[in-house]
Parts: sequence; C-alpha cells; structure tokens
Amino acid sequence: MIPTIEWQNGIVRMIDQRYLPRRMQFYNCRNYHDVIKAIQTMVIRGAPAIGIAAAMGMALAAASSKAKQASTLIKNLEQAGEKMKSARPTAVNLAWAVDIMLDIARASHHLSCELIKENLQDKAISILNDDIAINQSMGKNGAGLMPEQGGVLTHCNAGALATGGYGTALGVIRAAWEAGKRPHVYADETRPFLQGLRLTAWELMEDNIPVTVIADNSAGFLMQKGMIQCVIVGADRIAANGDVANKIGTYQTAVLAKENNIPFYVAAPLSTIDMSLPSGNNIPIENRDPKEITTIAGKLFAPENTIAMNIAFDITPNRYITGIITEKCVAKMPYTESLKSLF
Repeated sequence: MIPTIEWQNGIVRMIDQRYLPRRMQFYNCRNYHDVIKAIQTMVIRGAPAIGIAAAMGMALAAASSKAKQASTLIKNLEQAGEKMKSARPTAVNLAWAVDIMLDIARASHHLSCELIKENLQDKAISILNDDIAINQSMGKNGAGLMPEQGGVLTHCNAGALATGGYGTALGVIRAAWEAGKRPHVYADETRPFLQGLRLTAWELMEDNIPVTVIADNSAGFLMQKGMIQCVIVGADRIAANGDVANKIGTYQTAVLAKENNIPFYVAAPLSTIDMSLPSGNNIPIENRDPKEITTIAGKLFAPENTIAMNIAFDITPNRYITGIITEKCVAKMPYTESLKSLF
C-alpha cells in the first residue's frame, strides 16, 4: 500500500508528490498551517487525499490549541476550518472533511478539551481507513465495466496517491486486474503538472500493470484507431445533476469519447458528490500560478514575459458520462434521480 498520508505520533506525514517519480520524499506537517501549505503547493493532491489531509489538519489544529474551555477550542477550530477550506476551492472533499470534524467538536462540547482532541484524532484516522475501504468497494463495482483486454484511457492521477490508498479510477483498473482482466492503460501526460506522466505511470508500473503514456492531444487519434475501448477518470466535485469537475482536459476527452462511441466513466466516492449544487455551472474553478504553464521543474521554457492562463479544472456535462462509479453502485442517467437515491 502506497503511504500517501499517515498520522504518526502527532505529525501528519505525507508523500511529497512534487518529487515523484525521481525520489520518494516525505513532508511532515506539525500544525494545520503546514497542512494548508501542503495542499496549496501540491505536496498532496486529489480530492479524497485532500479531504483526509484536511481532517488531519483539523486534528492538528485542536492538538495545538491552548484553550481550556470546550467553547474556546471550538471557536479555534472554526477559525482554522475557514482557512483550511480556502486552501483549494474546487475539490468538495476538503470542505466535507472540515465540516465533519467541526460537527464532532460541537457535538462533544460537554467533554473536556483533551477528550475532544482525542475524538478528532480518532475521526481523522477513521476517515483515512474508511477511504481505503470505499475505494476497494468502488473498484469491485466498476471492475465489470472494464474490458477483458484492449485499451483503457485515464486522465490525471486518480490512484492511491490521490486517495488514502488503492485509488478511484485506478482502483477500478486494479480491481479489474485482480479479477483476471488484462486491460492496457493509456495515461494522458496531463499538463501542466504531469500527474499522468509522473504519478499514474509510476503507480501502475509499481503494480506491474502495463501502461503507456501519451501526449494529452493524441487521445482522439488513439480512439479513432480503435486503440481505446473505455475511458475512466476521477472527480474533484460532482453536481447533483451529474456534471463533473475534474482536471483540466477531462471535458475534451469526454467529447472525443462520445464522438467515437466509447464509454466514459467517472469513479468517485459519495463524499465528492455535492448535492447542494444543481449543476456544474455552480462549481468554483481554481486558477493556479501561470508559471506552472511556462516552466518545467523550475526552468523557463516560454519566451520572457509570456502571458499564460493556468485553469486547473473543467466541467464535463452529464450527457457525456456513461456512468458514475461509487462505493454503493454505478449511477446512470438520469443522474438527478440516481445520485439523489444514494443519500
């Protein structure tokens, strides 16, 4: 199991994904400010993993509080929670985890500060363990949708590194292999952060699952030539109508899949579904530093003073999505009804 994130003796330890695959390096968070920085700077990324990090960050915020009264501790946590939620706006799991931790603290207002801190630490660890189990259930639900052989295209990294372990989209592929199927994975490189090239390829090679990295702009050609039988991606937020926010480039991949009559699946836990938003039009989209576009590994590749736009996510309308794989079942159209039935 890839140790994406762990709680170790009052420290949140996570793989620093900025250095993969060149070397395995760990990043230690001793307070919730460290966790916020880790989320903002892509030390850790992927909606479920960010949610786990946020939960552990809230436990760290509690642990470092000097409050003597439960009411004061809760106020401290509410302040920390607002800062945590602003770390990255698109992935709903972050706010979901913060709200869970705040609910536990408020429900424990009659307890001592020390007991509240223990409860929060236990819950953060359980969110991690639950996420792994959820991903494994998702994998079983989606494995039957994968081809016996042939090509499966994925975009960005939705594997163990994006979760507590096992993965969402890659978890489905792993489960298919465990069931005896032998699909070949094609991984979009996923500019500009190269999650497919650096992370997805590394994960699958570690598991001896065959993978070929392709340039983002070659997916359509492979589909046209019959090399792709299925597309599966993760998600950062899913609206009540089934519109999906995911890494930039997902939308165009979905359009290409529909044009070529190829099924397009999304694998995501229930915590990624935001029933408060009626459609993808309501999902906030993060814009990141343009330097991520113009530089690679800190080296400038563009002309000096190049103006760049670094949109981190896009919205795939529900009409392009064949099914949404969750830990409960595979939701199908009409998503307004099928997603609602999951809660």
